[in-house]
Amino acid sequence: MERVKQLAAHLTSSSKGLPALERKSPDDVVITFAMRSPLCKAKRGGFKDARTDELMLEMFKQTIAHSKIDPALVGDICIGTVLTPDAAYQARAAALTAGYPESVPVQIINRFCSSGLMAVTTIANQIRSGQIEVGLAIGVESMSNNPDNGAPSQSELLASNPAAKDCTQRMGWTSENVASDFEVSRKDQDEFAAISFNRAEAAEKAGYFAREIVPFTVFSKDAATGERTRVEITKDDGIRYGTTAEGLSKIRAAFPQWGKATTTGGNASQITDGAASVLLMTRHKAESLGLKILAKHVSTAVTGVAPRIMGVGPVYAIPMVLQQAGISQDEVDLFEVCCLQFESQVLIVLQINEAFASQCLYTIRKLGRHPQR
Repeated sequence: MERVKQLAAHLTSSSKGLPALERKSPDDVVITFAMRSPLCKAKRGGFKDARTDELMLEMFKQTIAHSKIDPALVGDICIGTVLTPDAAYQARAAALTAGYPESVPVQIINRFCSSGLMAVTTIANQIRSGQIEVGLAIGVESMSNNPDNGAPSQSELLASNPAAKDCTQRMGWTSENVASDFEVSRKDQDEFAAISFNRAEAAEKAGYFAREIVPFTVFSKDAATGERTRVEITKDDGIRYGTTAEGLSKIRAAFPQWGKATTTGGNASQITDGAASVLLMTRHKAESLGLKILAKHVSTAVTGVAPRIMGVGPVYAIPMVLQQAGISQDEVDLFEVCCLQFESQVLIVLQINEAFASQCLYTIRKLGRHPQR
């Protein structure tokens, strides 16, 4: 009966708005650990020779080493991954090898680019419903070593539906559709991308990324001999120092066959190998274990849009998550290109996917925000 009362409290109007976000409850879903690997260029970067299960294993090991929690306390593990063949088998094996006991289950989730965030949401919802008290969410992908065989085949029964057929469009094509449909110019995309690179450069130089990165020890293969040796990767290898809009404007279009050909390797995100880990639990559990609380997980919103312009999803998901939380855009402190409230101060953060400058710019404009916010 007590649990029913707790769940009912989550659904009342008093559980929304800034006062509710600032209020601390023993049942809050909180984050006590969040770290990531370096992010490396696919096919060319530090993880190009590392298998997905090896990245999983290293992330598990680093989580055990740095999270300050007994692995046996974890009630469930959810891993978000897209291209990994036999992901469920690999994930379970990696967890056991790292030191998680056989009593800790593992599940896999795939929602394409948001798979890692959906892993966080899945664990948060399990905690919120009382199924588990502690859970681990991981996102992992090796674009270097998993197959990307182009557009998938479709039955003619599906291909006869125009929207269904659009599901086979490549991501670059959808970026061109957004730029064309919503008049996002190449110049604006390059200027936004330059700002993004400049911010990343400043953050790295200030040591902000070092706070969230754990060094990964992985295999590297000698191209001549095929010998694999262990190397330590400590930092991202995709940040372009000194990027300017003028420099980006000289890069050729990546997809000249589609749309206005405004998307380039300079104003689109790189293809990346990497992993990240988030440990969630109830506030009561965190306090009983003496763990520092980093943030409170508030809500997640997911919505569908036309497949041919898939990148505009945040335009519709952000108002939904704000409504769920009972706050307005003006009450959000930071739009970080899920809704989290950081415990060190009352700081409300919304995350926006930044796969392509085209879709990010359209989202910002449609929501009436300023790119510097």
